[in-house]
Amino acid sequence: MAQESLDKRMNRLERRVEVLERLPERVTALESQIVLLRDEVRSGFSATRNELTERMESLFDENERHIRLLHEDLVERIARISEGR
Repeated sequence: MAQESLDKRMNRLERRVEVLERLPERVTALESQIVLLRDEVRSGFSATRNELTERMESLFDENERHIRLLHEDLVERIARISEGR
């Protein structure tokens, strides 16, 4: 195998060094994107948690009203049955 010329080897080495020199800049950009993504995910989870909490409270209130109505109806029926005897 023929030995590469010094010029070719130097050119290839310079290109590699240029790529490596840009690496910190690219890592910083990636870090910024990760921070933004983390904030967006945190915000999304928080909004979802709030929605679920509100919905669960609403369902709990609805169930409580329904149970109260059923209880009142049952008490009324028992009273009517007792009156009939």
